[in-house]
Amino acid sequence: MIIAGKLAIANWWLPMDKSAPLDAQALYRACDLSLLDFSTTAELPPPRTGIGQERAVEAVRFGVDIDRPGFNLFVLGEAGSGRHALVRRLLEEKAATLPPAGDWCYVHKHGDSLRPRALPLPPGRGEELHRDMQRFVEELGPAITAAFEGDEHRVRAEGIQNACKEKEDTALRELGHASGAVGIALLRTSEGFVFAPMKGEETLGPEAFEQLPEAEQERIGKLIEDFSERLARLVHQFPRWRREMQAKQTQLGRETMALAAGHLVLELKERYTDLPKVLAFLEEVLADVVEQGEAIRESRDGDEEGANEVSLQRYQVNLLVDHHGNQAAPVVFEDNPTYPNLVGRVDQLSHMGTLVTNFSLVRAGALHRANGGFLMLDAAKVLSQTYAWEGLKRTLKAGEIRIESLGQAYGFAVGLSLEPEPVPLSCKVVLFGEPMHYYLLKEADAEFDELFKVAADFEDVVERNPASSREFAAWLGGLALDAGLKPLDKAAVARLIEHAARLAGDGELLALGRQPLADLMTEADYLAARQGRAAIAREDVEAALAQRIRRADRVRQAYQREILRETLLITSSGYHVGQINGLAVIQVGDFAFAHPVRITATVRLGDGDVIDIERETELGGAIHSKGVMILTSFLASRYARDMPLSLAASLVFEQSYGPVEGDSASLAELCALLSALSGLPINQSLAVTGSVNQYGRVQAIGGVNEKIEGFFDICRARALTGEQGVLIPDANVKHLMLRRDVVEAVAEGKFRIWSIRDVDQAIELLTGVTAGEPDPDGVVPPDTVNYLVAAQLSELSQARQSFAGGGEERKPGKEENK
Repeated sequence: MIIAGKLAIANWWLPMDKSAPLDAQALYRACDLSLLDFSTTAELPPPRTGIGQERAVEAVRFGVDIDRPGFNLFVLGEAGSGRHALVRRLLEEKAATLPPAGDWCYVHKHGDSLRPRALPLPPGRGEELHRDMQRFVEELGPAITAAFEGDEHRVRAEGIQNACKEKEDTALRELGHASGAVGIALLRTSEGFVFAPMKGEETLGPEAFEQLPEAEQERIGKLIEDFSERLARLVHQFPRWRREMQAKQTQLGRETMALAAGHLVLELKERYTDLPKVLAFLEEVLADVVEQGEAIRESRDGDEEGANEVSLQRYQVNLLVDHHGNQAAPVVFEDNPTYPNLVGRVDQLSHMGTLVTNFSLVRAGALHRANGGFLMLDAAKVLSQTYAWEGLKRTLKAGEIRIESLGQAYGFAVGLSLEPEPVPLSCKVVLFGEPMHYYLLKEADAEFDELFKVAADFEDVVERNPASSREFAAWLGGLALDAGLKPLDKAAVARLIEHAARLAGDGELLALGRQPLADLMTEADYLAARQGRAAIAREDVEAALAQRIRRADRVRQAYQREILRETLLITSSGYHVGQINGLAVIQVGDFAFAHPVRITATVRLGDGDVIDIERETELGGAIHSKGVMILTSFLASRYARDMPLSLAASLVFEQSYGPVEGDSASLAELCALLSALSGLPINQSLAVTGSVNQYGRVQAIGGVNEKIEGFFDICRARALTGEQGVLIPDANVKHLMLRRDVVEAVAEGKFRIWSIRDVDQAIELLTGVTAGEPDPDGVVPPDTVNYLVAAQLSELSQARQSFAGGGEERKPGKEENK
């Protein structure tokens, strides 16, 4: 209500700060060259553990030192932060203190060819055994040929055959002599042996036999029948005798094969007396050579191309993992962590239209290569590959690497497949991922905590101070050295430090993104080479930054062009009620820029609703809607605590055709609403950014540098008058790292930047009218912004109450004042 020309409203103002525009020195924190005590970075030793990563380094060292199941590492950090290089260096330092990992081979398992045997060997001995067995196979064939074609083997083989033939012939002669003694001849015909009667030395033909007396015929017939039975019994013994002969031949072949291969195996055994498992393997090889001797001979004598290689390769060694020459434990990074690339695979060959495989086609995975050391993987890549994450977890839990196809793993394999013997696993896995990956896995995967118990959280930024600036310079020198770039001079380092603060969005911090800085240095190195410089200079860094912006600037120029052509309506001069210049940031790839956007507000009698048109059209995000609700709460709690809030207001981003998100425009929206309520026009030469809380306090926002520069570019294109400027939250002053042209314009008084702590400071600057501070009774002076707003809201409330009071109903056509 009005009291003595004044209006009483809620009394909870913060003390107002009548601040002047910011000084140019507050807009950019330059690097003090006196902190850099070197000429070029070639004089600086690169830091071994990065900058500001003490916590993460401690976690990594703890994770690699503790030798317990499940203490694998997950390294959190943003992409391009350099954590891969730093962690790899730490792993290599640890690996240098560990013994080198052993070799692993797969060999044919005699008696079960589908289950190849895993054979561990000391480092380097796997290659030696592979080479020795290859030579053994090459020498075995000629040795077998020489042994079986030698006189000794031929004489013994012929002796066995002759003995068998002589035994058969002797038995037949004895039977023939016995039959001849009683007048029966044993004859050999084309159809076999037959008996015939004899008369003297001549056999009787059928006609002569028919002329014999009947009794004689019966006697002779009975004798022939008896001797035929004896012949049949004798002939039935021939296969047994021949089998005995074959067995003797086989035994002779084994003895000959043993002699042929025995000396080769003996030579090998002398070289591996210290490896019992290799000796056992060689014994099995010799036994198999003897056992398979006849098959080997047949394959060597066969006409099928490749028969020799197919039969003898069972004695070769498949060198799965070779650590020959390594002096430390392995550190492996797998860039493509598919399931086969992690746990290994079994390849197949096409042979005569059929896919075939054997132990020599077993291939190692990254876990085999890293066994005994460390395996580095990117979490996002592992999670994106079919069954890779499940396969990795299963292997870590089982403590062994089992090679099987995806068909076997899922239980839908068709046909027989190899099942190589599992290899025991002793490996520390290091996963790299963004914080999102880590926390999602902790939430969604119950096994994750069991297997990855150590998290190393890398910093994205480091506090900017003299000590960290010097360390940063050394780090930049290390990046240049690693990339093979020219060293940087002192001024170039200072410019990169300033750019790192701009990347961090904070003049008091330095961004630790390795990739963005390394890429910028590479471009500056190219420009320095074109200028014939031996070291990268500040001018090269500046030119590289300018060219980067030039390449990415098309969209920003398009926005600015449409604003200057007044296709997008933005006013940078004059005054207007309920209209204000907000600032919006757009991210295009790695390039972020801002442009002004017109925000308007309208008010009318209503039920206390502030309509967010962006939200109503489903273009406003949740955070933006929250900001509008907060400013609605501010209006009600400040101006309408003792009366109903009886306005209907609408807020909108004019000419916005996409989603609107964030609360950084809530201060501008509130000021536009206060202007519409008070009737006071807003200075269109100013732009506003900042969020407000329910008490009118202005809060920090993101992208403050881009927002200031976006409005500055439009004002400069229309000519700077010294009246234009931007209002930013006081909490954002420490974040300022503005472009040189903006700083120079402020220094020359052509552009201004104010830091704002509350909405009253903002509305005073925007309208040129005192906000109006309440006295202890909560009464504000007339002709102030707050007075005018409260008066307007009071009038709307009274109007609403009068409507609600039910005065005479006005009917259409009824004459008034009759």
